Amino acid sequence: MRRRPPLSVAIACAVLTLGQALGDLPARALTASELGLVVNEADPLSVRIGEYYARARRIPPQNILRIRIEGRSDSLTSDQFAALKADLDQRTPGTVQAYALTWVAPFRVECMSITSAFAFGFDRAYCGQGCAVTRPSPLFDSDSRRPYSELALRPAMSIAAANFDNARALIDRGLAASARARSGRPPAGTAYLVETNDVARNVRAASYPDATLLVDGRVPVQIVHAPGLKDRDDVLFYFIGAKSVPDLTTNRFVDGAVGDHLTSTGGNLLGHRQMSSLRWLEAGATGSYGTVVEPCNFTGKFPNVGLLMRRYLAGETLLEAYWKSVAMPGQGIFIGDPLASVGREPGN
Repeated sequence: MRRRPPLSVAIACAVLTLGQALGDLPARALTASELGLVVNEADPLSVRIGEYYARARRIPPQNILRIRIEGRSDSLTSDQFAALKADLDQRTPGTVQAYALTWVAPFRVECMSITSAFAFGFDRAYCGQGCAVTRPSPLFDSDSRRPYSELALRPAMSIAAANFDNARALIDRGLAASARARSGRPPAGTAYLVETNDVARNVRAASYPDATLLVDGRVPVQIVHAPGLKDRDDVLFYFIGAKSVPDLTTNRFVDGAVGDHLTSTGGNLLGHRQMSSLRWLEAGATGSYGTVVEPCNFTGKFPNVGLLMRRYLAGETLLEAYWKSVAMPGQGIFIGDPLASVGREPGN
């Protein structure tokens, strides 16, 4: 991972005051009736995941959107994607506010992640070639609950899995987490914020004390200095900066758990040079994030852990909370169950 130039983090994203950050969140999270489920008919696994998710979450039939992406390439060209996106836009009901994708690959469109390309359309301003900042997302720390109606974008998350058993387990964890949240029971588990000795990838650690304040006592928070967690049985949040996370599968993730590792190409879901973000889901997490091309270690290109935890615990869906935590998501892919939730919204 290349390190950013000095002082560039100051222009990477806006700095929030604690008063702003702790303000009340509006009620009403994203619902199944507002989610477009995008299925690749050329991929049998995508079709099967889509069918299972549609039944599990009761996605309206008109929101199930079928496309064809032939082959199993990691990436689409911008021209290929433009034709696909134009057709999809015409067929997507106006009530749909966000997309769920049902495949692992392709996971990028040239220099953009595929989830950001579905949200913004392909635009090189979101690519940040070299060690540079990118165009920011209007959804960052936004209180919008209808992003398409209000901001003209549909954030996307991929229900990514290498096989159907993994996909079904992921979806079932999301369902269990949402059921617990609806019952009014408090979120289970602990937030683990891990500091490592990897100077380039440990850049989020400076924000951990503030993140603890943003959680506001809703779950226990532990700041741990170690190469990684081992044998913990209550992981709700797990954030770390590392090329590869050791002992990941020794831990037990509670339903709805989120984990990610700040590194250059965690979003290369089929890659082997660095740990794929898919390993988090296979270990039992319900959501993760990684960048698909070299981003440099701008903190604004990775989740702000305090914002993510605060919004997710306050009742926003995983898709909403994750997207609203990343200032510059053009190079990053969001994976997991988009409708998972762990917190109960105020008044519900």
